[in-house]
Amino acid sequence: MKEAALYVHIPFCEHKCIYCDFYSVITRDNVQNYLDALKKEIDHYAALYSEGRVFTSIFFGGGTPSLMEPGYIAEILEMLKSRYSVSDDAEITLETNPGTVDKEKLYHFLELGINRLSVGIQSFDDEELKFLTRIHSRQAAINTIMDADAVGFKNINLDLIFNLPGQTKKKWLLNLETAVELPVKHISAYSLILERGTVLNKLVLDGKVKLQDADYDAEIYRITIDFLKARKFQQYEVSNFAMEGYQCRHNNAYWQYRDYLSFGTSAHSFVNGKRWWNYSNISLYIKKINESWSAVASFEELTGSQMLTEYVMLAFRSSGLNVKALKDKFGDEWFQSRHAQLKSFQRRGLLIFDDGHIHLTEKGYALCDEILQKIL
Repeated sequence: MKEAALYVHIPFCEHKCIYCDFYSVITRDNVQNYLDALKKEIDHYAALYSEGRVFTSIFFGGGTPSLMEPGYIAEILEMLKSRYSVSDDAEITLETNPGTVDKEKLYHFLELGINRLSVGIQSFDDEELKFLTRIHSRQAAINTIMDADAVGFKNINLDLIFNLPGQTKKKWLLNLETAVELPVKHISAYSLILERGTVLNKLVLDGKVKLQDADYDAEIYRITIDFLKARKFQQYEVSNFAMEGYQCRHNNAYWQYRDYLSFGTSAHSFVNGKRWWNYSNISLYIKKINESWSAVASFEELTGSQMLTEYVMLAFRSSGLNVKALKDKFGDEWFQSRHAQLKSFQRRGLLIFDDGHIHLTEKGYALCDEILQKIL
């Protein structure tokens, strides 16, 4: 049985933040119609791809899935478990935003089978939260983590964004210090990225907001790695850090190039070298599902060369390249042609060769894009 992953996109949001380019809607129209469509899509793909696979993770992303009532999420979970071989110990993650849950709601999410929370905090600084147009405060963020711990969640992630305009090293370190004092097992720390079509992108283009330069960004990133390592958070991907035993299984499904099926608006799937993605419009998604049980906007069949490139890129961005697995999948030619170059990166302290695996050092993570550009 091949291990695979399931993703469900819940597009409903309370508010659209200025930096976000994920598909979301701030209306509650179509909430029930969307649920009905999701069930049809889940059922449709089960007939095609459930056989021969065991699904070891389910991830509810968005949007803001925690806006939904627990019963809404429960119906989707029940459908997934009835139509797919979901492992008994599957990791089931719910993206959660402070301001959308209280202790009672969190308890009900836990009770229905959610065993991992990913909390979109982004900052513990009220001024930064205001700039990012988040709906919560520093205290609300802390309260959400503490409430989740109190009701029994043992596996909690929080998201943070660094290198915000005007963010000092001291302010960023205060964010990290607050994070590690909370009962979390996983921290995702992302550099602020400008995405086309966002409000933030327009503000920068209009000269109303100025971003800090790449050298400063790299310095903040290095501070982040050193700080979290000293507090026993192991870096297992460019932006992700976990306590021992708490790496995100769903993240690793992507990094390790496993199959994944995704449902809902804008959702991307990848199975047997084929990638497809759904329409990023809720009305059109529902219409297409009701007409044909599928809402695929487009797809691509990857060539062997494209798959090799993606496999190597994802491996180096995460826990490293398994040389035997690479050769089994793609043959020996690529590795032999890059061996001398990889060894040169080793001599520079950017890579480690370790019992059939090649992975980035902490210094290498900071130069990951440069390394990949040269070897690919």
